Amino acid sequence: MLVKEIGSVELEQDLATEKNLYLLDIRSEAEVAHGMLPNSTHLPMHLIPLRMNEFPRDRDIVLYCRSGARSYHACLFLMQQGFENVINLKGGIIDWVRNRFEVVAYG
Repeated sequence: MLVKEIGSVELEQDLATEKNLYLLDIRSEAEVAHGMLPNSTHLPMHLIPLRMNEFPRDRDIVLYCRSGARSYHACLFLMQQGFENVINLKGGIIDWVRNRFEVVAYG
């Protein structure tokens, strides 16, 4: 199974053109306290199996974590559950911040 991935620069461009993406931050509460991508939904990774029925099927879901590793595995899991609209943010929020893109306070 091949996980679709997107880089920070491409994602930022897609968001600037108001592409209808669902951003899902799967980091822990402690991690999101340091900030998250604008307009993201927060759901810790361990809750994905319990709440995946709430995810949209009609638009792309971009999952991200700190480095892109956990979100990659979460994408694999969701693909195994029949989701064809999941995309991993390559490099995670580390790469997003490295490119100096906007980070907002959680909550």
